[in-house]
Amino acid sequence: MGYTARKYQPSLSSLMNLCDTNYMLMLKILANKEHVGEQRCFFISDFLSYTVTVKEVTRYTSLVSISQDANVFFKTIGENQANDGNSNLAELFRPTMVIRLYHDARNAEVISSQNIRQVKPRYDYPNADMHHPDEKQQINLFLNEWLHLCLRLGQTSIVLG
Repeated sequence: MGYTARKYQPSLSSLMNLCDTNYMLMLKILANKEHVGEQRCFFISDFLSYTVTVKEVTRYTSLVSISQDANVFFKTIGENQANDGNSNLAELFRPTMVIRLYHDARNAEVISSQNIRQVKPRYDYPNADMHHPDEKQQINLFLNEWLHLCLRLGQTSIVLG
């Protein structure tokens, strides 16, 4: 008798709890940055920083991007090699996410990450793009880790009024 693998069944309650937690963390990260174009930069170390940018604000939602601004690639290969077209390679490996904040539901969800324009709740496996069956859950967990890192170790400049 052959073994039949069960299809991955996403846990809606687990995903919603994670998105609720991410929403609260995003509010702390944004710290009243509520207008389009506003940014906050978090410096973790000499080689690692994150930029959070408000992309869109509507009555019930906001669209925010978070990107890693690591400059490790250029420091390790040297200045002479960085100028010969390898800057596109560094940009390719720089993690970025777009997050939709639903203010009425108090929920934050990753809607795109890297080259994935729309993250599906479940992927069949194997698939042509080699996404994990629980890709949406993993991407939202990754966002959660980023937010915790920024809040724990990040330093940012604050304008005192």
